[in-house]
Amino acid sequence: MEALALATAAGGSSPTLRFLLSRTPRPSRYFYHSTPPKRRPNSRPNPHSLSILSNNSLSPSLRSRRLLPPCCVACKAHGHGDHDDDHHHHDHDHHHHHGHGHGHGGEGELNRAQEGIIRFAKAVGWADLADLLREHLQLCCCSMALLLLASACPYVLPDRAAKSLQNGLIAIAFPLVGVSAALDAVLNLAAGTVNIHVLMALAAFASVFMGNSLEGALLLAMFNLAHIAEEYFTSRSMIDVKELKDNHPDFALLLEVNGDRLPQFSKLNYTKIPVHDLKVGSYILVRAGEAVPVDGEVFQGSSTITTEHLTGETKPLERKVGDSIPGGARNLEGMMIVKATKSWKDSTLNRIVQLTEEGKLNKPKLQRWLDEFGEHYSKVVVALSLVVALSGPFLFKWPFIGNSVSRGSIYRALGLMVAASPCALAVAPLAYATAISACAKKGILLKGGHVLDALAACQSIAFDKTGTLTTGKLMCKAIEPIHGHLGGRRYEVPSCCIPNCESEALAVAAAMEKGTTHPIGRAVVDHSRGKDLPDISVESFESVPGRGLFATLTGIKSLTGDKELLKASLGSVEYIASLCKSSDESAKIKEAVRTSAYGNDFVQAALSVDKKVTLFHFEDEPRPGVAEVISTLKDRAKLRIMMLTGDHESSARRVANTVGINEVHCCLKPEDKLNQVKSASRDRGGGLIMVGDGINDAPALAAATVGIVLAQRASATAIAVADVLLLQDNISGVPFVIAKARQTTSLVKQSVALALTCIFFASLPSVLGFLPLWLTVLLHEGGTLLVCLNSIRALNNPTWSWLQDLRQLVDGLRKAVADLLNKRPPRSHIIQAAPL
Repeated sequence: MEALALATAAGGSSPTLRFLLSRTPRPSRYFYHSTPPKRRPNSRPNPHSLSILSNNSLSPSLRSRRLLPPCCVACKAHGHGDHDDDHHHHDHDHHHHHGHGHGHGGEGELNRAQEGIIRFAKAVGWADLADLLREHLQLCCCSMALLLLASACPYVLPDRAAKSLQNGLIAIAFPLVGVSAALDAVLNLAAGTVNIHVLMALAAFASVFMGNSLEGALLLAMFNLAHIAEEYFTSRSMIDVKELKDNHPDFALLLEVNGDRLPQFSKLNYTKIPVHDLKVGSYILVRAGEAVPVDGEVFQGSSTITTEHLTGETKPLERKVGDSIPGGARNLEGMMIVKATKSWKDSTLNRIVQLTEEGKLNKPKLQRWLDEFGEHYSKVVVALSLVVALSGPFLFKWPFIGNSVSRGSIYRALGLMVAASPCALAVAPLAYATAISACAKKGILLKGGHVLDALAACQSIAFDKTGTLTTGKLMCKAIEPIHGHLGGRRYEVPSCCIPNCESEALAVAAAMEKGTTHPIGRAVVDHSRGKDLPDISVESFESVPGRGLFATLTGIKSLTGDKELLKASLGSVEYIASLCKSSDESAKIKEAVRTSAYGNDFVQAALSVDKKVTLFHFEDEPRPGVAEVISTLKDRAKLRIMMLTGDHESSARRVANTVGINEVHCCLKPEDKLNQVKSASRDRGGGLIMVGDGINDAPALAAATVGIVLAQRASATAIAVADVLLLQDNISGVPFVIAKARQTTSLVKQSVALALTCIFFASLPSVLGFLPLWLTVLLHEGGTLLVCLNSIRALNNPTWSWLQDLRQLVDGLRKAVADLLNKRPPRSHIIQAAPL
C-alpha cells in the first residue's frame, strides 16, 4: 500500500490517492469553504483532499507535491471550524493531523503569500469555480471533445469560419481545465514548490502567450484525462481496508454465564456491548448472518462459516465444538456460542488493518531513493528548460520565439519541461502496492514493500517442524514408565502397577498442561478427557521456555504411601535428564529412552514425579501438500532448505524424509534456533527466510532476513517480529509469496527502465524540434500509463522465470486470437499465469 503514495508523486491531484481517500474517513474535502458544495453523482473527488493525509503516511516527495495546505490549517487561518463531513466518519478509527509539513515553506502553516492568494481567490470566486470544475469529470471530457473539434476545424471548414469557430471552442474549453490548474500552480509557486502540476501549467500558459492556445489547452486536457486513466488502473491494486471495517460488527452479544455452565439456546440472556470491551474468556452469541467479533473457539453449537474476505479461501468451512474461528469470519447458518481467545486488539481482523497501515510506512529501497530524488528533480527540469530557452538562439541559431521554418527555443524548452516530468518514474513502485494487494487476496499479509525486496534476495529457507511442516495436532499414542517404577519396564512391572502408573502420570501431566497452547500440552489434555484419573491440584507452577514445566503438586501418594507436596517436571527428555542429581541416573534415563519399546520415531516428552520418570509418545503427521511445497521451493525457487526443530533426531528425520528435506538440525532450544539462523545467513549469504508457527521460535523469526509465521497459531510476540503473516493455517502460501516477490522486483526494474526510456525518447525529439507540444504530452502520459499497465501485471499469478512469463503471454495471445477468429468473446481480459 505504501507504494501508492509514490505512485502519484508526480502530482498532488493524482486520482490514485483520490481513490484511496474516497475510501478513507476524512474531514472536509474543501479548502476554501466553511460549507462544502453538494456532491453530485459521477463527480470526481476533490484532488486537494490528499492534503489531509498524515505526515507519517506520506513520502517526502508526495508531501512536496501537495497542491494546497491542509484543510484544517486553511480553515483555522480563515476562522472556519471543522466541517460537517467529519461527523459522518466518527464510527471509524482515524486521526486528524494538524500542523504537519507539506513543503509549502512552513511546517503546517501557510506563508503570507499563500494566505493572500487564498483570500483573493475566495473573494473573486476563483476558488469556488476551481472546486466546481474539479468535482465534475464530465467537464474534463467535454473540454477534450471541444478541443478535438477545434483541431478538426481547419480541415473541414473555410479558413475564416474555421478560425472563428476554433477560437470560440478554445475559449470555452480552456477555462474548464485551466482555472484549477492556474490556482494550483500559483499556490505551489508561492510555497517554493515545483512539481509536475507546476511544470504542466507553465508549459500550457506559456503556449497561450506564444499564440499556441490550442496546444496549451490540449496539454492540460490530456494531462487530466491521463490521470483519470491512471486512477482506473491503480484502483485495482487497492486493499479496501474500509470495507473490512464496515463488514465487521461494532458490537457483540455477550452472554451472561454462571461459571462455565451455559443455559440452553432458548434461554440465553445476553448484553450488547462494544467489541473493544470484550475480554479473553468471554462467551459470545453469534447468530446466522453475523460476523464473529473476535478470535475464539466454538464452545457450543456448530455452523458453516466463510473467511473469504480474510484469507481468500472461497470454500465454506464447517466449525464444531472446539474448533477455532478468526475474528471477522461470517456465520452462514445456525447459531453458535463462541469463547473469546483473543481481545479485539489482538484479533485477526484488527491485525490485518494494522499491518496494512504499517505497510504504508515501510518503504522499499527504491521508493526511499525516489523520495529523495524527486525532491530536486523537478527543479532540475525547470533549470534545464531555462538553459535550452536562453542558450538555443546562441548555440544552435534557433529563433527565440519561433517561426514557420523552425520552432523557437522557448517552444523546445516547454517540450523538454513536459517530456522530462517524472510522472512515469514516480509510478514505477506501484508494482509493490499491486503485489501487496495480490498477496492479501490470497490471505498473505506483508509488512511493507521492503519485505518483497528481501524475499527476492534470499537464497535459503528454514522451517520449524511441529505445527509448521506438521499439523501440530499431536495425538498421545503411548505412556511408558521408564525409570523409578517398581520394575522400571512394562514387561518387568506387575500388571497391577501399570494402570496406576499411567493414569497417575497422565493426571499429573494434564493438570500441569491445563490451559496451555503448546501442541504437546493440548495433546495431553485431550488424551485425559473422559478418563477416570486421580484428582491432582497444582500448588505452584513455573514455565521454562523451550524446555518444559515445573510444578508443585498435591493429591498423589509418594513412595512411602502418604499424600504430600511433590515436585513434578514435564518437558523434553534432555531437560528431565538434566535435572537428575547424578550423571549415572541421567544416563540411565537416556538409555531407557533410546531403547524404548515404542522406538524413537514418535515425538517424546518426559515426566518426572517423585523420582519416577514416565515417557509420553506423540504422533504428529505432516500437513497435506507440504511435500509439494518443498519440491517447488527446491526445484523452481532453487532455495537451500533446512529444518530446525527441538525434537530428537529420529522423529525429525521421519518427517524430513516424508516431505523431502535433506538438511535437518534437531534437538534445538530457542536460543539454538536463533544461533543456527544467524550462522546460516552468515555462511551462505543472500539472506534466509524462517517459517514457523510462532510458538517458541520468535527469536529465530526476528533474526531471519524475513520471518514468515502462521498467524492463527502465533503468539503476539511472533506476530510482532514477523514480516509475513499467513492467515490460512498452512504453508501453501510460501512459494506464492516468494515467486510474487521475485516477479515484483522484476516488474519494478522493468518499469524504471521503461520510464527512463520514455523520458529520453520524448525529451530528445522535443528539444530538437521534431515533436509538437501536444504530441510530447501524449508520449509523456502514454509512458506513464504503460508503466501503470506493467505494474498491475503483479495482480496475475507469478511465474518463476522470464521464459515461463513469456510462454504465459504467448499462450494468452494465442487464445485471444483463436477466440477472435472463432467469433467468441475472450475468456478473460487479463492473461492469467500458470499455476506455480
